[in-house]
Amino acid sequence: MSALPRACVIGAGSSGIAAAKVLHERGIPFDCFELSDRVGGNWVWNNSNGVSSSYRSLHINTSRSRMEYSDFPMPEHLPNFARHDQIAAYFDAYVDHFGFRDRIAFTTGVEHVAPRDGGGFDVRLSTGETRRYDAVLVANGHHWDPRMPEPAFPGAETFTGRQMHSHDYKEESQLVGKKVVVLGMGNSAMDIAVDASYHAKETYLAHRRGVHIIPKYVFGRPYDAIAGREWIPAAVRWRLARPLMRAATGPMSRYGLKDPDHRFAEAHPTMSSRILDRLAHGAITPKPNIDHFDGPDVVFTDGTRVAADLVVYCTGYKISFPFFDTDFLDPSGDNQVRLYQRMFHPTVAGLYFIGLVQPLGAIMPIAERQSELAADHLQGRYALPGLDRMNAEIDRHRSALAKRYVASKRHTIQVDFDDYMRALRKERAAGAKRTGGMTVTPRAAVGRPL
Repeated sequence: MSALPRACVIGAGSSGIAAAKVLHERGIPFDCFELSDRVGGNWVWNNSNGVSSSYRSLHINTSRSRMEYSDFPMPEHLPNFARHDQIAAYFDAYVDHFGFRDRIAFTTGVEHVAPRDGGGFDVRLSTGETRRYDAVLVANGHHWDPRMPEPAFPGAETFTGRQMHSHDYKEESQLVGKKVVVLGMGNSAMDIAVDASYHAKETYLAHRRGVHIIPKYVFGRPYDAIAGREWIPAAVRWRLARPLMRAATGPMSRYGLKDPDHRFAEAHPTMSSRILDRLAHGAITPKPNIDHFDGPDVVFTDGTRVAADLVVYCTGYKISFPFFDTDFLDPSGDNQVRLYQRMFHPTVAGLYFIGLVQPLGAIMPIAERQSELAADHLQGRYALPGLDRMNAEIDRHRSALAKRYVASKRHTIQVDFDDYMRALRKERAAGAKRTGGMTVTPRAAVGRPL
């Protein structure tokens, strides 16, 4: 035990507990710090940490069989698309089942992380204490720092109604009796617009561009159970999926929405079985993008206007690491971080990012597999390639993203679930081969400059 590196895990959400569980099983000494009084992160409604984006009506958008950890199945009695409190209870059960709750320091935040000359990190906690670690696994999530429209719409500062980000939406009482404009076409926008359609006086859905909306069930099966396999190449998977999705929903223009200007899977799709029904019944009025505000009115790009009481911006999140100095790591400009295989810092040894991806699928199995790879590295069972090869891989990935996806800060950390899971499996085998069949001294593997 004393020969193994000592690790710090930041966060006990779905990614952080996956990392903590793997380290615990491997006998790697670690501490996990969580700002909240419980595990679960974004899946805890009214989380005491104050940064959860969960709301009362939230359900998962990936079926439970594709979301669960590999060695801890979700209970069979849960619905395929379970509610937030059911998912939070599952995370609690996971921690207790594998017996590492005592390794999590609750109500304790990480305020500052600084790499040390020669290797390792100084980690300052909200308690005022500073501890030294050989490795840091960052699992603080990327759905907590709201991004408002950039730049703000003209007249926003004098708009007489209320403006808020979807991060601040918690329950339907915020919508009752109001004229509500929801801006965005992601999953949160769909959920909030549907909630508003039942509780608000009027509901408008404003959008700049069209998206592909996927129903949660296709032909009686969860959508992600169709052709969702690691061994199926992406080119085959999407060739099958595109006509299937067209047949399931038809063109978006039939519902009054803009038709997408891209093919399915060339932007992050939106999952909702309810939004198209509410649009078809006239409970939600589609609108083009907001152009400006005029006193109490929201004015849209087609010249129409609505005297709105509330505007909800569903405009995504910034990737943020408030515990790093900005001259060390600051993704605020382009929402990007250069990471080998989306998880290894290429020039700072012992710094891993767990769950910092936006998958077409669930994050939990990905975080689990990333954590296995990080643990292999800490134990000397896996070796990274040289810096040139790491940078080349990062550049190839970024180039592929630019070619495939529409330009958006949302797509800077995009991955396909099955393709990325396969890539991690292959990388684990390749890294083991790079050790030359020898176990690299763990502290040397972590502490040496790359």
